[in-house]
Amino acid sequence: MSSISSLDEMRSILPDSADTSSGGHLIVGGCDAVELASEYGTPLVVFDRATFEARARSYTAALEPASVAYAGKAFLCIAICQLVDELGLSLDVCTGGELATAVAAGFPPERIVFHGNNKSLDELHAAAESGVGRVVLDSLEEIERVAAAGLRTKLLVRVTPGVEAHTHEFVQTGQEDSKFGFGLGDGIALEAVKRALEIPGCELVGLHAHIGSQIFELAAFDLAIQRLAVFIAETQDRFGFVPSELNLGGGLGVAHTRDEITPDPAASVARIHHALRREFGSLSLPVPRLAVEPGRSIVGASCVTVYRVGTVKRIPGVRTYVAVDGGMSDNIRPALYGARYEAFLANRMDAPPGPRVTVCGKHCESGDVLIKDVHLPDDVAAGDLVCVPATGAYTYSMANNYNHVPRPAVVMVTDGTATTIVVRETNEDLLRHDRRLDGSMPGNPSNSQALDGLDISDSSS
Repeated sequence: MSSISSLDEMRSILPDSADTSSGGHLIVGGCDAVELASEYGTPLVVFDRATFEARARSYTAALEPASVAYAGKAFLCIAICQLVDELGLSLDVCTGGELATAVAAGFPPERIVFHGNNKSLDELHAAAESGVGRVVLDSLEEIERVAAAGLRTKLLVRVTPGVEAHTHEFVQTGQEDSKFGFGLGDGIALEAVKRALEIPGCELVGLHAHIGSQIFELAAFDLAIQRLAVFIAETQDRFGFVPSELNLGGGLGVAHTRDEITPDPAASVARIHHALRREFGSLSLPVPRLAVEPGRSIVGASCVTVYRVGTVKRIPGVRTYVAVDGGMSDNIRPALYGARYEAFLANRMDAPPGPRVTVCGKHCESGDVLIKDVHLPDDVAAGDLVCVPATGAYTYSMANNYNHVPRPAVVMVTDGTATTIVVRETNEDLLRHDRRLDGSMPGNPSNSQALDGLDISDSSS
């Protein structure tokens, strides 16, 4: 990987508002990253509102806003639900917790699409009570649960068209061997459509087919649409059912390194529309309304994560380890499936890059490596601020408390103003659900000052 020599070289992976101050500090949303780190602590996720809104509008330039459902699993909190609502988008949730977040935000339920390969009866009851606009059916058991839950909603049947997107196996979802949806090749998808049409009080309006994530090659969508058209011709012949809408999920990739190019959403949607017209027209089928569920491609470039360097370990002739105050608890993607990132010093943007180093985390795990090879200044030292761009998607949403490390804060920046939208976890948060052997809550520890003023009352459980 060649060295990073200027902000311009990183434009494709930074928020749109990124700039450099006269003092060599990173500026995002008009806010100085060094000042943000000082005020809010590190690790810190910095969320640029303008970038999020611009990426969302790149989809609504090609589709009606309600036909674009932001995939909450990429990164969801109450403030993001509010932003999605203001933009007029729909919202894709896949668990009861995500649904509860949307409800807490006052998100219009008619624009909620409820996913999940194993939705419980309780989750379906919650969907019924909140009045969600779409439920995606993922199994025959779930069809029975939807009927039992008394839902009055519109339905989509999720099918797997047997297409393997050229991406990591962990984020492929459209192939036959998948935990998601109904395969097209063994008659189970036809059975699902038949049963869905019979659910009292609900209306089957379409199909759903998500073929994977972090997709850069769009040919997979062409093949998926071709197979879906053939399947729909069969549902028309068997049941007289032709979907009025076709949800092709999300999946467009986003650049995390300078050698990647983020696909243009408007151009991608135009290509999908062309494939729909071609394939459905060839079978004399009406073209359904297209819906998509982008997550990563909206929020990915909207965030950067700022860490503070704690130690630098130089092993002559071997490697230099730059250890930061976060790691696999706030970004597990590199350890989970080899995701690659760039990094630079947010407090010394004008410093010349030096030899390759490895940026690692603070966790007791050899695999806790954020970036194996990246060029940082040769004199990188404790106290420097390492910034990792393009951390908006599947970082905070996959954050965990490994080694009892609290999750970071998230601040939204816009026009020089920073607002906390997710508060930093504390040690009290970590111990809130712990109980003694007798089932009681722990009292105040003797070292409470060392634990940031941890104060847990000894009230009854």
